[in-house]
Amino acid sequence: MPQIPFSDLPSASRLWIFPAERSLSTEEEKELLARADAFLKDWAAHGVPLTCARDWRYGRFLLVAVDEASEPPSGCSIDAMTRVLKEVGEDLGLTFVDKGPVLYREGEEIRRVSRGEFKALVDAGELTLETPVFDNSITRLSELEAGQWEKPAGASWHRRAFFSE
Repeated sequence: MPQIPFSDLPSASRLWIFPAERSLSTEEEKELLARADAFLKDWAAHGVPLTCARDWRYGRFLLVAVDEASEPPSGCSIDAMTRVLKEVGEDLGLTFVDKGPVLYREGEEIRRVSRGEFKALVDAGELTLETPVFDNSITRLSELEAGQWEKPAGASWHRRAFFSE
């Protein structure tokens, strides 16, 4: 069973979150999603098709999940997905595969800053424990469903990393 609707995947599915460094135009979104769909349609591990899905959120985040119970992805298949997203990013002039920056909400706007910049904003009192942050390190669909992706900095790993108490 190849690509299915994101909402049809079981909660135990493995999840990857790829944040774009900036919001995409409508044309860029179309290209990204068409290429992601083309890859996922044929995504396989050792020749066995993977039951997978993708979602696009806030014009900024590509979420890819796979049902490991039907067939787990291999290291090579994960590398292939990452390679495709790097290529798409290069073609669009942006980065999807970069876990370094911190993404947070400021009102309705999503901001992306380096870890050093985030710490400086915290130290200046511009960001607080209530600032909504995105934890792109979650690895299970169940974590996404439980609200563990976007939450106040005080309820995330950001608290330990950036706030002195």
